[in-house]
Amino acid sequence: MAHFQIGEGFKWEAAFFCCWVLCWVAVSSNAEGRAVNASTRPKLNRLFYSHSCPRLEHVVSSTMARHLQQNIASGAPLLRMFFHDCAVNGCDASVLIDSTPNNTAERDAIPNQTVRGYHIVDDIKSQVEVMCPGIVSCADIIALASRDAVVLAGGPTWHVELGRRDGRISRADQAGSQLPSSQSTAESLITQFAALGLTPRDMATLSGAHTFGRVHCAQVARRFFGFNSTTGYDPLLSDTYATKLRTMCPQPVDGTSRIPTEPITPDQFDEHYYTAVLQDRGILTSDSSLLVNAKTGRYVKEYAQNRTVFFERFAAAMLKMGRFGVKLGTEGEIRRVCSAVN
Repeated sequence: MAHFQIGEGFKWEAAFFCCWVLCWVAVSSNAEGRAVNASTRPKLNRLFYSHSCPRLEHVVSSTMARHLQQNIASGAPLLRMFFHDCAVNGCDASVLIDSTPNNTAERDAIPNQTVRGYHIVDDIKSQVEVMCPGIVSCADIIALASRDAVVLAGGPTWHVELGRRDGRISRADQAGSQLPSSQSTAESLITQFAALGLTPRDMATLSGAHTFGRVHCAQVARRFFGFNSTTGYDPLLSDTYATKLRTMCPQPVDGTSRIPTEPITPDQFDEHYYTAVLQDRGILTSDSSLLVNAKTGRYVKEYAQNRTVFFERFAAAMLKMGRFGVKLGTEGEIRRVCSAVN
Protein backbone atom coordinates (compact mmCIF):
# COMPACT_ATOMS: atom_id res chain seq x y z
CA MET A 1 0.00 0.00 0.00
CA ALA A 2 3.87 2.17 -0.93
CA HIS A 3 3.80 -0.90 1.11
CA PHE A 4 0.32 -1.08 2.15
CA GLN A 5 0.74 -1.76 5.80
CA ILE A 6 -1.82 -2.11 6.91
CA GLY A 7 -2.80 -1.63 7.33
CA GLU A 8 -5.82 3.52 3.77
CA GLY A 9 -12.62 4.50 4.46
CA PHE A 10 -13.86 2.50 1.71
CA LYS A 11 -17.51 2.75 0.60
CA TRP A 12 -18.05 2.90 -3.03
CA GLU A 13 -18.96 5.82 -5.19
CA ALA A 14 -22.14 5.86 -7.23
CA ALA A 15 -20.22 5.65 -10.49
CA PHE A 16 -17.98 2.61 -10.89
CA PHE A 17 -14.71 3.59 -12.53
CA CYS A 18 -14.07 2.44 -16.05
CA CYS A 19 -11.63 -0.19 -14.80
CA TRP A 20 -14.62 -2.47 -14.34
CA VAL A 21 -15.34 -1.99 -18.02
CA LEU A 22 -11.78 -2.99 -18.78
CA CYS A 23 -12.32 -6.31 -17.09
CA TRP A 24 -14.22 -7.64 -20.11
CA VAL A 25 -14.69 -6.85 -23.76
CA ALA A 26 -17.86 -5.03 -24.63
CA VAL A 27 -18.92 -7.49 -27.28
CA SER A 28 -18.03 -11.11 -27.99
CA SER A 29 -19.37 -13.74 -30.35
CA ASN A 30 -21.15 -17.00 -29.55
CA ALA A 31 -20.79 -20.27 -31.43
CA GLU A 32 -23.41 -19.22 -33.96
CA GLY A 33 -21.59 -15.98 -34.69
CA ARG A 34 -24.20 -13.77 -33.06
CA ALA A 35 -23.07 -10.81 -30.97
CA VAL A 36 -23.35 -11.29 -27.20
CA ASN A 37 -23.52 -8.19 -25.03
CA ALA A 38 -20.97 -7.95 -22.22
CA SER A 39 -23.82 -7.78 -19.70
CA THR A 40 -24.19 -11.56 -20.13
CA ARG A 41 -20.75 -12.11 -18.61
CA PRO A 42 -20.85 -13.30 -14.98
CA LYS A 43 -20.41 -10.61 -12.35
CA LEU A 44 -19.35 -10.52 -8.75
CA ASN A 45 -22.24 -11.04 -6.35
CA ARG A 46 -22.22 -10.81 -2.56
CA LEU A 47 -24.63 -13.80 -2.45
CA PHE A 48 -22.48 -15.94 -4.75
CA TYR A 49 -21.98 -18.72 -2.14
CA SER A 50 -25.36 -18.42 -0.41
CA HIS A 51 -26.38 -21.91 -1.55
CA SER A 52 -23.09 -23.61 -2.43
CA CYS A 53 -21.24 -22.67 0.80
CA PRO A 54 -23.63 -20.79 3.12
CA ARG A 55 -21.36 -20.84 6.20
CA LEU A 56 -18.35 -19.42 4.39
CA GLU A 57 -18.39 -15.94 5.94
CA HIS A 58 -18.87 -17.38 9.43
CA VAL A 59 -15.80 -19.60 9.01
CA VAL A 60 -13.70 -16.68 7.75
CA SER A 61 -14.76 -14.27 10.49
CA SER A 62 -14.40 -16.80 13.32
CA THR A 63 -10.97 -17.90 12.10
CA MET A 64 -9.83 -14.30 11.79
CA ALA A 65 -11.09 -13.58 15.31
CA ARG A 66 -9.16 -16.56 16.68
CA HIS A 67 -5.92 -15.47 15.05
CA LEU A 68 -6.34 -11.88 16.25
CA GLN A 69 -6.90 -13.11 19.80
CA GLN A 70 -3.56 -14.88 19.58
CA ASN A 71 -1.81 -11.92 17.94
CA ILE A 72 -3.60 -8.59 17.60
CA ALA A 73 -1.16 -7.50 14.88
CA SER A 74 -2.05 -10.41 12.58
CA GLY A 75 -5.03 -8.68 10.93
CA ALA A 76 -3.35 -5.83 9.11
CA PRO A 77 -1.15 -8.09 6.93
CA LEU A 78 -4.28 -9.60 5.35
CA LEU A 79 -5.33 -6.16 4.16
CA ARG A 80 -1.88 -5.57 2.73
CA MET A 81 -2.01 -8.97 1.05
CA PHE A 82 -5.27 -7.99 -0.66
CA PHE A 83 -3.68 -4.80 -2.04
CA HIS A 84 -0.56 -6.58 -3.25
CA ASP A 85 -2.60 -9.31 -4.91
CA CYS A 86 -5.03 -7.02 -6.74
CA ALA A 87 -2.29 -4.67 -7.95
CA VAL A 88 -0.66 -7.43 -10.04
CA ASN A 89 -2.90 -8.88 -12.77
CA GLY A 90 -6.04 -8.35 -10.74
CA CYS A 91 -7.54 -9.92 -7.61
CA ASP A 92 -6.83 -13.59 -8.37
CA ALA A 93 -4.81 -14.85 -5.38
CA SER A 94 -1.67 -15.11 -7.52
CA VAL A 95 0.30 -13.64 -4.62
CA LEU A 96 -0.28 -16.90 -2.70
CA ILE A 97 1.39 -19.21 -5.22
CA ASP A 98 4.74 -20.68 -4.21
CA SER A 99 7.75 -20.43 -6.48
CA THR A 100 8.85 -23.55 -8.35
CA PRO A 101 12.22 -24.58 -9.83
CA ASN A 102 11.00 -23.21 -13.15
CA ASN A 103 9.34 -20.01 -11.95
CA THR A 104 9.93 -17.32 -9.31
CA ALA A 105 6.45 -16.32 -8.19
CA GLU A 106 5.03 -12.99 -6.98
CA ARG A 107 5.37 -14.16 -3.42
CA ASP A 108 9.16 -13.94 -3.70
CA ALA A 109 9.33 -10.54 -5.42
CA ILE A 110 11.15 -7.97 -3.30
CA PRO A 111 8.01 -5.90 -2.48
CA ASN A 112 6.25 -9.08 -1.28
CA GLN A 113 9.02 -10.49 0.87
CA THR A 114 7.56 -8.70 3.89
CA VAL A 115 3.97 -9.79 3.22
CA ARG A 116 2.66 -11.97 6.03
CA GLY A 117 -0.54 -13.84 6.87
CA TYR A 118 -0.27 -16.78 4.47
CA HIS A 119 -0.86 -19.22 7.32
CA ILE A 120 -4.19 -17.58 8.11
CA VAL A 121 -5.40 -17.94 4.53
CA ASP A 122 -4.25 -21.57 4.54
CA ASP A 123 -6.12 -22.17 7.80
CA ILE A 124 -9.34 -20.75 6.37
CA LYS A 125 -8.94 -22.61 3.08
CA SER A 126 -8.41 -25.98 4.77
CA GLN A 127 -11.62 -25.56 6.77
CA VAL A 128 -13.59 -24.40 3.75
CA GLU A 129 -12.37 -27.34 1.64
CA VAL A 130 -13.71 -29.77 4.23
CA MET A 131 -17.03 -27.96 4.32
CA CYS A 132 -17.41 -27.03 0.62
CA PRO A 133 -14.75 -28.86 -1.44
CA GLY A 134 -13.78 -27.26 -4.73
CA ILE A 135 -16.24 -24.37 -4.38
CA VAL A 136 -14.56 -21.30 -2.85
CA SER A 137 -11.64 -19.51 -4.47
CA CYS A 138 -8.56 -18.37 -2.59
CA ALA A 139 -9.13 -14.92 -4.13
CA ASP A 140 -12.51 -14.64 -2.40
CA ILE A 141 -11.00 -15.83 0.89
CA ILE A 142 -8.43 -13.00 0.75
CA ALA A 143 -11.21 -10.47 0.04
CA LEU A 144 -13.30 -11.69 2.99
CA ALA A 145 -10.35 -11.97 5.37
CA SER A 146 -9.18 -8.43 4.59
CA ARG A 147 -12.67 -7.08 5.30
CA ASP A 148 -12.83 -8.95 8.61
CA ALA A 149 -9.36 -7.72 9.57
CA VAL A 150 -10.69 -4.17 9.29
CA VAL A 151 -13.92 -4.92 11.15
CA LEU A 152 -12.21 -6.74 14.02
CA ALA A 153 -9.88 -3.75 14.48
CA GLY A 154 -12.86 -1.41 14.89
CA GLY A 155 -13.20 -0.29 11.28
CA PRO A 156 -16.13 -0.26 8.87
CA THR A 157 -17.83 -3.27 7.36
CA TRP A 158 -19.14 -3.85 3.84
CA HIS A 159 -20.75 -6.61 1.80
CA VAL A 160 -17.87 -8.29 -0.02
CA GLU A 161 -18.64 -9.07 -3.64
CA LEU A 162 -17.79 -12.69 -4.42
CA GLY A 163 -17.36 -15.02 -7.36
CA ARG A 164 -13.67 -14.49 -8.20
CA ARG A 165 -11.67 -17.38 -9.55
CA ASP A 166 -8.00 -18.05 -8.95
CA GLY A 167 -5.28 -17.23 -11.45
CA ARG A 168 -2.71 -19.71 -12.69
CA ILE A 169 0.10 -17.25 -13.46
CA SER A 170 2.36 -15.71 -10.82
CA ARG A 171 5.62 -14.00 -11.77
CA ALA A 172 8.00 -12.11 -9.53
CA ASP A 173 9.09 -9.77 -12.32
CA GLN A 174 5.52 -8.51 -12.75
CA ALA A 175 5.14 -7.88 -9.02
CA GLY A 176 8.49 -6.13 -8.88
CA SER A 177 7.50 -3.69 -11.61
CA GLN A 178 3.84 -3.10 -10.64
CA LEU A 179 3.96 -2.80 -6.85
CA PRO A 180 4.92 0.43 -5.06
CA SER A 181 7.96 0.63 -2.82
CA SER A 182 8.29 2.05 0.68
CA GLN A 183 9.90 5.12 -0.90
CA SER A 184 7.06 5.88 -3.31
CA THR A 185 5.77 9.44 -3.32
CA ALA A 186 2.09 10.36 -3.40
CA GLU A 187 2.45 11.46 -7.02
CA SER A 188 3.93 8.12 -8.11
CA LEU A 189 1.21 6.27 -6.21
CA ILE A 190 -1.46 8.32 -7.94
CA THR A 191 -0.07 7.10 -11.25
CA GLN A 192 0.10 3.48 -10.11
CA PHE A 193 -3.41 3.55 -8.65
CA ALA A 194 -4.75 5.08 -11.87
CA ALA A 195 -3.60 1.94 -13.66
CA LEU A 196 -5.98 0.05 -11.37
CA GLY A 197 -8.83 2.39 -12.22
CA LEU A 198 -8.53 4.25 -8.90
CA THR A 199 -8.61 8.02 -8.41
CA PRO A 200 -6.35 10.24 -6.27
CA ARG A 201 -9.13 10.28 -3.68
CA ASP A 202 -9.23 6.48 -3.70
CA MET A 203 -5.47 6.43 -3.20
CA ALA A 204 -5.65 8.86 -0.28
CA THR A 205 -8.47 6.83 1.22
CA LEU A 206 -6.79 3.45 0.84
CA SER A 207 -3.63 4.90 2.37
CA GLY A 208 -5.68 5.01 5.56
CA ALA A 209 -5.01 1.27 5.84
CA HIS A 210 -1.75 2.38 7.46
CA THR A 211 -3.82 3.25 10.52
CA PHE A 212 -2.94 -0.20 11.86
CA GLY A 213 -0.13 -2.66 11.31
CA ARG A 214 3.66 -2.67 11.39
CA VAL A 215 6.52 -1.85 9.03
CA HIS A 216 10.05 -3.22 9.11
CA CYS A 217 12.65 -0.76 10.39
CA ALA A 218 14.88 -1.55 7.42
CA GLN A 219 12.20 -0.23 5.06
CA VAL A 220 12.03 3.22 6.65
CA ALA A 221 15.38 3.79 8.39
CA ARG A 222 16.71 5.91 5.54
CA ARG A 223 14.18 8.59 6.52
CA PHE A 224 15.74 9.18 9.93
CA PHE A 225 19.32 7.91 9.62
CA GLY A 226 21.73 9.52 7.15
CA PHE A 227 19.08 11.43 5.21
CA ASN A 228 20.55 14.09 2.93
CA SER A 229 19.63 17.07 5.10
CA THR A 230 21.22 19.20 7.81
CA THR A 231 19.46 17.17 10.50
CA GLY A 232 20.11 13.74 8.98
CA TYR A 233 16.41 12.96 8.77
CA ASP A 234 13.63 13.70 6.32
CA PRO A 235 12.38 17.28 6.88
CA LEU A 236 8.82 16.00 6.35
CA LEU A 237 9.16 14.31 9.75
CA SER A 238 8.75 16.32 12.95
CA ASP A 239 11.86 16.67 15.10
CA THR A 240 10.35 14.77 18.02
CA TYR A 241 9.05 11.92 15.84
CA ALA A 242 12.37 11.52 14.03
CA THR A 243 14.13 11.32 17.39
CA LYS A 244 11.62 8.75 18.61
CA LEU A 245 12.06 6.65 15.47
CA ARG A 246 15.80 6.57 16.00
CA THR A 247 15.14 5.12 19.45
CA MET A 248 12.60 2.60 18.15
CA CYS A 249 14.89 1.48 15.31
CA PRO A 250 18.43 1.87 16.68
CA GLN A 251 21.46 1.31 14.52
CA PRO A 252 22.58 -1.06 13.24
CA VAL A 253 19.09 -1.56 11.82
CA ASP A 254 18.27 -5.26 11.50
CA GLY A 255 15.91 -6.92 9.09
CA THR A 256 13.41 -8.22 11.62
CA SER A 257 12.48 -5.28 13.88
CA ARG A 258 9.10 -3.70 13.13
CA ILE A 259 7.39 -0.53 14.33
CA PRO A 260 3.78 0.73 14.07
CA THR A 261 2.74 2.43 10.86
CA GLU A 262 0.60 4.79 12.93
CA PRO A 263 1.85 5.91 16.36
CA ILE A 264 -1.41 6.94 18.05
CA THR A 265 -3.62 3.80 18.04
CA PRO A 266 -1.48 1.28 16.12
CA ASP A 267 -3.78 -1.72 16.54
CA GLN A 268 -7.06 0.04 15.84
CA PHE A 269 -8.61 0.91 12.52
CA ASP A 270 -9.58 4.57 12.84
CA GLU A 271 -8.92 8.03 11.45
CA HIS A 272 -5.77 8.63 13.52
CA TYR A 273 -3.51 7.78 10.60
CA TYR A 274 -4.55 11.11 9.11
CA THR A 275 -4.12 12.83 12.46
CA ALA A 276 -0.55 11.54 12.57
CA VAL A 277 0.15 12.68 9.01
CA LEU A 278 -1.08 16.17 9.91
CA GLN A 279 1.38 16.13 12.81
CA ASP A 280 4.28 15.18 10.49
CA ARG A 281 4.33 11.65 11.89
CA GLY A 282 3.78 9.65 8.72
CA ILE A 283 6.18 6.71 8.77
CA LEU A 284 6.42 6.11 5.01
CA THR A 285 7.50 8.61 2.37
CA SER A 286 4.08 8.28 0.76
CA ASP A 287 2.38 9.06 4.08
CA SER A 288 4.23 12.34 4.50
CA SER A 289 3.90 13.36 0.86
CA LEU A 290 0.14 12.70 0.99
CA LEU A 291 -0.27 15.92 2.97
CA VAL A 292 1.82 18.16 0.72
CA ASN A 293 0.42 16.81 -2.56
CA ALA A 294 -2.17 19.17 -4.07
CA LYS A 295 -4.40 16.27 -5.18
CA THR A 296 -4.52 14.46 -1.84
CA GLY A 297 -3.77 16.92 0.97
CA ARG A 298 -7.40 17.96 1.40
CA TYR A 299 -8.45 14.37 2.10
CA VAL A 300 -5.91 14.07 4.90
CA LYS A 301 -7.50 17.06 6.60
CA GLU A 302 -11.05 15.92 5.88
CA TYR A 303 -10.62 12.38 7.18
CA ALA A 304 -8.72 13.47 10.30
CA GLN A 305 -11.84 15.40 11.28
CA ASN A 306 -14.53 12.99 10.08
CA ARG A 307 -14.30 9.28 10.85
CA THR A 308 -17.71 8.58 9.32
CA VAL A 309 -16.74 9.92 5.90
CA PHE A 310 -13.40 8.10 6.00
CA PHE A 311 -15.09 4.79 6.88
CA GLU A 312 -17.70 5.17 4.14
CA ARG A 313 -15.16 5.97 1.46
CA PHE A 314 -12.80 3.27 2.64
CA ALA A 315 -15.47 0.60 2.26
CA ALA A 316 -16.33 1.94 -1.18
CA ALA A 317 -12.69 1.98 -2.28
CA MET A 318 -12.18 -1.59 -1.11
CA LEU A 319 -15.08 -2.75 -3.23
CA LYS A 320 -13.74 -0.81 -6.17
CA MET A 321 -10.27 -2.30 -5.91
CA GLY A 322 -11.76 -5.75 -5.39
CA ARG A 323 -13.29 -5.66 -8.87
CA PHE A 324 -10.03 -5.04 -10.66
CA GLY A 325 -9.00 -7.69 -13.18
CA VAL A 326 -11.14 -10.42 -11.62
CA LYS A 327 -11.48 -13.81 -13.27
CA LEU A 328 -15.07 -14.99 -13.54
CA GLY A 329 -17.16 -17.85 -14.82
CA THR A 330 -14.89 -20.46 -16.38
CA GLU A 331 -11.74 -18.31 -16.26
CA GLY A 332 -8.90 -19.44 -14.03
CA GLU A 333 -9.66 -22.19 -11.53
CA ILE A 334 -10.65 -22.95 -7.94
CA ARG A 335 -7.40 -24.04 -6.30
CA ARG A 336 -7.45 -27.01 -3.97
CA VAL A 337 -4.63 -25.41 -1.97
CA CYS A 338 -3.87 -21.73 -2.22
CA SER A 339 -0.12 -22.05 -2.62
CA ALA A 340 -0.17 -24.07 -5.88
CA VAL A 341 -2.13 -24.30 -9.09
CA ASN A 342 -4.16 -27.47 -9.54
